[in-house]
Amino acid sequence: MADQRGRVLLADPRGYCAGVDRAVVAVERALEIHGAPVYVRKQIVHNKHVVATLERRGAVFVDETDEVPEGAVVVFSAHGVSPAVHEEARARSLRTIDATCPLVSKVHQEAKRFAKDDYDILLIGHRGHEEVEGTSGEAPEHIQLVDGADDVANVQVRDPERVVWLSQTTLSVDETLATVDALRTRFPGLQSPPSDDICYATQNRQQAVKQMAGECDLVIVVGSTNSSNSVRLVEVALEAGARAAQLVDYAAEIDPAWLEGVGTVGVTSGASVPEVLVSEVLDWLAERGYADVGTVKAAEERLVFALPHELRPGRAAR
Repeated sequence: MADQRGRVLLADPRGYCAGVDRAVVAVERALEIHGAPVYVRKQIVHNKHVVATLERRGAVFVDETDEVPEGAVVVFSAHGVSPAVHEEARARSLRTIDATCPLVSKVHQEAKRFAKDDYDILLIGHRGHEEVEGTSGEAPEHIQLVDGADDVANVQVRDPERVVWLSQTTLSVDETLATVDALRTRFPGLQSPPSDDICYATQNRQQAVKQMAGECDLVIVVGSTNSSNSVRLVEVALEAGARAAQLVDYAAEIDPAWLEGVGTVGVTSGASVPEVLVSEVLDWLAERGYADVGTVKAAEERLVFALPHELRPGRAAR
């Protein structure tokens, strides 16, 4: 063991959320029931390690439904899909398993309800993200994307008294509220969703980082570059006072130079990251003199989601 150089603050909660756990188990269970191959539209969750592990077990990841052979089993990812994708799957007689996170499904239901009442819906989110594409597809003629506060000036609505905002579930809480404030300045009659769209796990992981960032010379976030919530954790760490913050998929990606002059390292992980990857980072740090680990706890998480109904006992994929 190396000489003591500093300490580690470990964020809690971190890693897998209930929606990710449900989606990953859904693919594993589908492989057990149906055998390989099981097709998955898009990455089941945005994490390289998880996708590679499932591929080795027989999952085949595709970008679009038309890449799935007719009649095969396909799992829809945690990020959700639009009605058009469900329709394509039906047209190809695919046996679908919908692993959309229930908290994403909630936003879909809100979009449908406000569209039915003829509202203009301002969806705050990142252009091109699968979740945004799925939600927008519920009511494309009513929904316009607002990609941050800089996008607010481009928004056009029919009736400023019939406008509501919804959001992608994995955004920065503070950044989203800043966008809402900017929208409300333009549209004082702007309505809010009946309940917060940014999910509990995103908020809790950001809160834990906020609590420890001010004491950290470096924050290491374990997560993939295409994981919205992981990228947000890096931003939140810097905004909350960390001197530096880095995103890595694996411990092997950490640059030893990052530790120069560093006394306290914060460690956390995005909501699609298995704990084994965090353990490897902690081992890597311990070997370099950062073996003293303290936990910074922001919340207790006990939420568990039932598996998609197609995978419950007595049910087969349609």
